[in-house]
Amino acid sequence: MLGKLARQHDPNVLVGFDHADDAGVYRIAPDQALVQTVDFFTPIVDDPFVFGQIAATNALSDVYAMGGRPLTSLALVCFPEKADLEILEKILAGGLSKMVEAQCTVIGGHSIRDEETKFGYSVTGLIDPKKILANGGAKPGDTLILTKALGTGVISTAIKKEKAKPAWIDAAVASMTTLNKTAAEVITNTHVGTAALESLPRAQSRGPAERSSAAAVHAMTDITGFGLIGHAREMALASEVSLRLHASKIPLLPGALECVRAGYIPGGLKNNRDFAECLVSYENGISDEVKSLLFDPQTAGGLLVAATPEISEQLVRSLAESGVRAVQIGDVITKTKPLITVFP
Repeated sequence: MLGKLARQHDPNVLVGFDHADDAGVYRIAPDQALVQTVDFFTPIVDDPFVFGQIAATNALSDVYAMGGRPLTSLALVCFPEKADLEILEKILAGGLSKMVEAQCTVIGGHSIRDEETKFGYSVTGLIDPKKILANGGAKPGDTLILTKALGTGVISTAIKKEKAKPAWIDAAVASMTTLNKTAAEVITNTHVGTAALESLPRAQSRGPAERSSAAAVHAMTDITGFGLIGHAREMALASEVSLRLHASKIPLLPGALECVRAGYIPGGLKNNRDFAECLVSYENGISDEVKSLLFDPQTAGGLLVAATPEISEQLVRSLAESGVRAVQIGDVITKTKPLITVFP
């Protein structure tokens, strides 16, 4: 719908909605810009405190996905008039716990009466305009790295149907309440280091530094409502490249395959598949269950990173050393048809 509205022309808008990026970026000084995003949704788990944690983790993720640092947030609350206010208090407390962990200050918010509970945040962060990691920028030859497993959508659907096993719920909740803060810090530190190296005059390069000067983190996005394929599509289109994914390397949450086999398919997965599968080609040997999970709408999902092969293995090791289980799931190639190819 935004595309139908009159365009505003402001040279300080560094990232708008043109390429469906994770957050907007607005320059306020030569070396400083605001990162702004908003996200809220209905409960996906029974525990109100955990729901608040998940909502906050999800809202913060878009700032991390740009390489930014969350600074302040505003709570968005929709709550039934006759519902127990103790439930709302627990939701707010859960959200606050994650905002404190992120060192992001809640400075207010807005609430309305609604028949269905909804909760989330508008988050504002800071970033150096020269260090933005948008979803555009991936280059042929780059390696694709993913920092969280897929499957929160189908497991959340199983939870709503009271069919999810405790181990599945625990794994999904652990994923959805893990901030992308640590992963983003490792990735952005790598990005800053390589960007600084590339800015050196060639005469100043020496030995290994000169050989590594082409190394860089080129693009980043987080995997949320549009699923892995949906967000990979956005990265490919914004970067004018094509992507190759290896299904066997893509991590899945415990119970995700079982949920698909049992038919616990969220509406968002169906919509994602209907919208984006026309751009995808599958090689032989990929089950329909795995194909489905590539479109599974994630809540507070992981980061998808495009980085040069020279640093991708070291980046994965650095992430692992920081407690982030990241894996290489594919690579970037010159733009061709289909836009995305999935191998076994």
